[in-house]
Amino acid sequence: MPLSFAAPSSAAVPVLAVDTSQIDETLASLDAPQAAAARSLGFTGALGQAALLLDDAGRPALALAGYGDAKSRERGRFHLAAAAAKLPAGDYALDGGVPEKALASEALGWLLSQYRFTRYKSGAANGARLVAPEGIDAAQIEAMAAGEALTRDLINTPASDMGPEELSAATKALAVEFGARFEEIVGADLLDRNFPMIHAVGRASPRAPRLLDLRWGAAGPQLTLVGKGVCFDTGGLNLKPGSSMGLMKKDMGGAATVLGLARMIMALELPLRLRVLIPAVENSVSGESFRPQDILTARNGLTVEINNTDAEGRLVLADALALAAEEAPDLLVSMATLTGAARVAVGPDLAPFYTDDDGLAAGLSAAGAGAADPVWRMPFHPAYEAIIEPGIADLDNAPAGGFAGSITAALFLRRFTAGARYAHFDIYGWQPAAAPARPKGGAGQGARALLAAVPDALGL
Repeated sequence: MPLSFAAPSSAAVPVLAVDTSQIDETLASLDAPQAAAARSLGFTGALGQAALLLDDAGRPALALAGYGDAKSRERGRFHLAAAAAKLPAGDYALDGGVPEKALASEALGWLLSQYRFTRYKSGAANGARLVAPEGIDAAQIEAMAAGEALTRDLINTPASDMGPEELSAATKALAVEFGARFEEIVGADLLDRNFPMIHAVGRASPRAPRLLDLRWGAAGPQLTLVGKGVCFDTGGLNLKPGSSMGLMKKDMGGAATVLGLARMIMALELPLRLRVLIPAVENSVSGESFRPQDILTARNGLTVEINNTDAEGRLVLADALALAAEEAPDLLVSMATLTGAARVAVGPDLAPFYTDDDGLAAGLSAAGAGAADPVWRMPFHPAYEAIIEPGIADLDNAPAGGFAGSITAALFLRRFTAGARYAHFDIYGWQPAAAPARPKGGAGQGARALLAAVPDALGL
């Protein structure tokens, strides 16, 4: 569903964000009936509260939105979205109370609060539409909302309807929408074109593995995005227990997120050359499954000992990264729902990222804070390189011991980037409990931080 701002209108109901420290002053500024109505509704300015006040004719005249206090606001984001979800249908316009530096993120949160996943069950948005506040880039915020909606829709779709072929169709549709070029390499052709690890991971499924390749833009620096597209992960022969398999429709969350980011970039017509690579597979179980102790040879010639078939994401990414690095892009980024270790380290709300570029890291951290898209830098710790070297082959896809699992996975991927300027995001891609502007389900992470950081990173 489109997530867009309402057209400016004199009929839009003004919305006043109220800090709890200003509640007495705010109520004193209202006429007596409205102040009495706010008090009767128990409005205190606490986060998430909403009160719609009427004029003498019984028409909506003012909406109060609880904005908490500075301390409570530090513990979350998209604070107005919680109030927006409680307002009746109609057009609304912010009329004070939101700091200028927070206007863009609050407006984005309001748009995202309208998101509903309706493919299998109807669920209309609440209809409280916001007029774009003055001083924000409305087109950019709408592009971010549309990109996030695409990411959520792709992740939320179950694997029965979102296998490698369907992910390919979604990528092709995005290419057609923005006049991009699209190519895919399918099945045995992956071997002919030297993508052996993508083929090995996906060959057990009747749904043919493939590499998706989208290109857009004719001039400017090159940004290449690589997204893990494991449409369902059984774990392969190292079969996951049922409790760990239940959310594996989201294992293509990296692919969904780079497609959402690509949509933002193309909609905003950033002056760059964009390439999106997605290895799309289903890690299944059959007589064709790759096995523990197999040794695979990657596109770039490195050999990989398989010590766990459930560490398949880094294998398919490796071939795609090796292809990306052959062009020496100005910036190479991978995004993947890669390791449980990342979740243990930072939880579901932070997107850990790795890069050797200190300037890029600082830009991403600052951009994430400004875009309400929190990210956290993790280290490419050189001392752990030996952990991913098994002795019998160049690399080990699942080192024993369990220490530093996210770091060793990132170090593994870096071996396939040929020294390119590189950043890797180990995302969760899922909102485990509903929060303002973020229903339970698929969620993009890191895309808005990258969108904000890329112009400086590429000198645009």
